[in-house]
Amino acid sequence: MSETVKNVAVLGSTGSIGQSTLAVIGAAGGQLRAVGLSAHARTEMLVEQANDVRPAWIVATDPQAARRQDWSRLPAGTELLAGPSALESAAARDDVDVVLAAIVGSAGLRSTWAALEAGKTVALANKETLVMAGPLVMELAARRGAKILPVDSEHSAVFQALQAGHAHEVRRIVLTASGGPFRKYTREQMAHVTVDDALAHPTWNMGPKITVDSATMMNKALEIIEARWLFDIDVDRIDVVIHPQSIVHSFVEYVDGSVMAQLSPPDMKLPIQYALSYPGRTVGISPRINWTECWALHFEPPDLERFPALELGREAARTGGTTGAVLNAANEAAVGGFLRGELPFAEIVPACRGVLQNHNFDPHPTLDELIRADCWAREEIARWVCT
Repeated sequence: MSETVKNVAVLGSTGSIGQSTLAVIGAAGGQLRAVGLSAHARTEMLVEQANDVRPAWIVATDPQAARRQDWSRLPAGTELLAGPSALESAAARDDVDVVLAAIVGSAGLRSTWAALEAGKTVALANKETLVMAGPLVMELAARRGAKILPVDSEHSAVFQALQAGHAHEVRRIVLTASGGPFRKYTREQMAHVTVDDALAHPTWNMGPKITVDSATMMNKALEIIEARWLFDIDVDRIDVVIHPQSIVHSFVEYVDGSVMAQLSPPDMKLPIQYALSYPGRTVGISPRINWTECWALHFEPPDLERFPALELGREAARTGGTTGAVLNAANEAAVGGFLRGELPFAEIVPACRGVLQNHNFDPHPTLDELIRADCWAREEIARWVCT
């Protein structure tokens, strides 16, 4: 990395990705600065983070939480902004070099869009942005001269492995999946899964929504869609393999049979750091593989009957249009219903499929039309849950 300090806006700073990002920035020896932070409802943690890193500004996107919070402990010189529209303005500010987009779900789309519109470099941890609006987002980035650097561990691995060859030499991309906590469950066992069961991920420490997505493997379905747009590759050349150790984060297979992979212990600080330091590499704080120990890597194909979300993701990636937005919104709403105890675990994916099959498909939607499709899908899931 050059000696020039990069100003990073961490959108979603109180989540797991946001906290890891602040750890990476803190260990960067002054080459990275957290110029701005945002949170939704966790405003007390936002105040604590502001005192730790002393950003130029913070955004609290939940108006009610912002009104309840005592902001008197904010450090001098830190500007307080509130509301979703403030987040979009902040993402495009002149004092921002890189936007770390770590807001979970469709809530992160507007601010990421604003950052790309302003020609920023976006370190993208919010896969839903490309799931919902992949063609529009990639076209916007190209038109405005913006960069999108992947932060998801799988897409970061693919991005790194792609540097070993040319696009026309790629035979396929292989995304790895841990298999989640139910890798060996039967369909009958899945019918009795509890919230606590679903939140007990064997290798990753993530928020509840992403952890449930890992359990259904909907996270991998969404990653197929993300990879299709991010790397401009046909969905039929994107595969998934189960790898419980989560050491190999993804592969790229080239036409000559060579396979390039990125390996590291499961820790999000490494892909975050790579995105923030790109195109260089710097000494970091992520754990390393211990090559003095004996260990083995295990791979197996996914069971599509027990994890039907994978094929649903392929269908959405192949169809495009409003399909990704509807699938993503339906899944967010269904997972919310499951976490509240209103929808059985085994009904999450069927609910999503039902909504997807019954939506008014538009092959060339605008951003506003995608957001309307998102709202419609959530309403449909609410009716599904109520019945």
